[in-house]
Amino acid sequence: METPTSSGNPLQELSANLAAIAERVGQSVVAVHGRHRFPSSGVIWQPGVVVTAAHTLRHEDGIEVTLADGRTVPAVLAGRDLGTDLAVLKLDGVALNPVETGDARALKAGHLVLAVARVDRLGSSADFGVVGTAGGPWRTWRGGQFDAFVRLDGGLRPGFSGAALADMQGRVMGLCTSALAPGAGILIPAMTVARVSDELLRKGRVSHGYLGVGTQTVNLSQAWVTKLNLASERGLLVVSLAAGGPAEQAGVLIGDVLIELDGKPCRDMDDVHAALGGDRIGQVLKIGLIRGGERHECSVTVGERQPRHSCR
Repeated sequence: METPTSSGNPLQELSANLAAIAERVGQSVVAVHGRHRFPSSGVIWQPGVVVTAAHTLRHEDGIEVTLADGRTVPAVLAGRDLGTDLAVLKLDGVALNPVETGDARALKAGHLVLAVARVDRLGSSADFGVVGTAGGPWRTWRGGQFDAFVRLDGGLRPGFSGAALADMQGRVMGLCTSALAPGAGILIPAMTVARVSDELLRKGRVSHGYLGVGTQTVNLSQAWVTKLNLASERGLLVVSLAAGGPAEQAGVLIGDVLIELDGKPCRDMDDVHAALGGDRIGQVLKIGLIRGGERHECSVTVGERQPRHSCR
């Protein structure tokens, strides 16, 4: 990317740099018309492929995108993953340059960033801010796995879900979304976008492991913790079982309390999600549980969760 000529005025140089980033990145940012009232944003990720925030798509048919040159073209939904709030759209006969990406793991709290969106036909929009919080791998409350956790300092303006978030070198670190943390903008890291979008393009969905249990968190009595030598004072009470599901076939019963998954404490749904990645499908998972005040173990072959299943 061309850098503005030095003027000796730091604020003027920063302003010119931000404008140059917004212009360059904006050429690969589109408006996505997949809901009523106002569009969301999307990013040209590969030639003919747009990625956007899944929660902004209210319907699967009749989706259109407005390009940087003002053209509005039809798009086909290739797939979406609510766990990472990512959707992939395919454009036919549209050849645009994808964005240059960077590694979101390099972002730190306080780094300056620029969100570039396209919310109407008047051109791209930009929102300047800072990284509020940055950390390592993160699992969303919907069960999606992020390669890094990056929270923006503040919420997103309307239409900025699906926007590109660029660093001060103009590299796109990922997509913005407002759906994964109340009142805050969260980054879907570029590494996560690449991994999830590739799977959506191949299969139309992202695979998640499935046990077929409905649970609620319970506090275990100190007597049980001492008697059974437990690593945690919390477990998951089984309140429902999917008929014919992996857990029922393995002998799990309603009223059992799950305490371990493959030898690791099972304290809440985050622990279950961590044990049910797509790579675990078809593999045997050892479950430690409490039944009738005694410790039991069983082996469950992890299934693949279908969209209709409400259990894990």
